[in-house]
Amino acid sequence: MALSAARAVPARSRALEGILCIEAGMLLFVVQDGMMKAMIGSFPIWQLIFVRAVVTLLLLTPVIFYLGRPHRLLTPLWPWHLARALLFTSGFAMFYAAFPFMGLAEVTTIFFAAPLITAALAAVWLGERIGLHRLGALLVGFAGVVVAMNPGGETFSWVALLPLACAATYAACQVIVRRIGEQETTLTIGLYTIGFSGLLILPLGWSVATLLGLGESYPHLGWDWSLASWQDVGNLVLLGMVGMVGFMLLSRAYQVANASLVAPFDYTYLPMVALMAYLVWDETPGTTTFIGMGMIVASGLYLGHRELKASRRCEEPAPTAEASFTPGNPVAPLTLPKDVGDS
Repeated sequence: MALSAARAVPARSRALEGILCIEAGMLLFVVQDGMMKAMIGSFPIWQLIFVRAVVTLLLLTPVIFYLGRPHRLLTPLWPWHLARALLFTSGFAMFYAAFPFMGLAEVTTIFFAAPLITAALAAVWLGERIGLHRLGALLVGFAGVVVAMNPGGETFSWVALLPLACAATYAACQVIVRRIGEQETTLTIGLYTIGFSGLLILPLGWSVATLLGLGESYPHLGWDWSLASWQDVGNLVLLGMVGMVGFMLLSRAYQVANASLVAPFDYTYLPMVALMAYLVWDETPGTTTFIGMGMIVASGLYLGHRELKASRRCEEPAPTAEASFTPGNPVAPLTLPKDVGDS
């Protein structure tokens, strides 16, 4: 899917441009999550998510209006978008809620269970075929998630379940997109997901902070919205712009190159975020995190290899489901072809 799942793969895939775009997008999403982690000490996560949504809407709406069809500002599929936004919003609220308690590399490594869960859900709900090769890779990936969580270790905390829950909700988001992808473009899906998430985060945040009272013990879950200076405003706007540009770069990557070629580069997010966490916060992931990360990346790269091999054997474009798993990115697509010849 370049702009919609119904479009065929480009006749001449501009591989280098696609790889450069997705790597630049990965870097910006690493910066975005680093900014989120740094700003959580000053702002509740609800405010950060809301402002990011507002900035993205302000940038994305005129782009869709200017481009016109096949993009659209009004769609009859809004109930599906609302359901997806609810999953997206609640999931990433849990993801960012874990930041003060876990290292950035640990949180994101566990989150990368999302592509594995998506493949499993696609098999159950959408009838996607999973051959023995793909099944073996998925089992290795899930084992990597368990190793990274280290449930039997002394440092294990229930907080580790938050990014795993985010992975599950995000996987469900991608399955929904698989249902509606042929009728919507990437930009329209992004607009509605982000727009609804900006609205939904308000009652969700107020309920957690006020009704559950978590804000009293955990300030980053509180409801004390404040802007101490114009620098704070600038930082919040910059946060939204970084995420938006990253989203556009990933969308561009899938426009100009085969999805099965560029999708494995999503996993470069993990070493980049681990390096940033070490340089900025002096965070050194534990041995189990590194082992789990390696297993997850190996599983994802093998799946990407199988998908690329399968796509070359198919005369028709493979079915497309949105399954890019960069934290905070709502709509970059990844081809999930049938495992041709997989047995």
